[in-house]
Amino acid sequence: MKNFQMGAKLYIQSHDTKKEEKKVINYKIESKNNHQLIFHYEKRKGKDVTLIGRFYISLEDKKDLLKLLKKKLACGGSIDEEFIQLQGKIKDKSKTILLKEGWKFK
Repeated sequence: MKNFQMGAKLYIQSHDTKKEEKKVINYKIESKNNHQLIFHYEKRKGKDVTLIGRFYISLEDKKDLLKLLKKKLACGGSIDEEFIQLQGKIKDKSKTILLKEGWKFK
């Protein structure tokens, strides 16, 4: 019968702790007037999520826009590639804020 050992192997010297590199998407940066933003609503684990997107702007501009939306709407949110994700079903409120900022919609 073979020996069976339980537990972690502590004698291994190398540990792989590298993070996966994110995909770099190359796209043309456009002005606010050339965007045609769309809204998408999803339910994830019973929670409402509003996706606003395809933003073709720099990452810093996306962060500034996300910060503005989170502050005005009092919600959480994140950036996912070309989309901004906001917690809650807040399409109408976010649309009015973005219209005041000069964005266009489909």
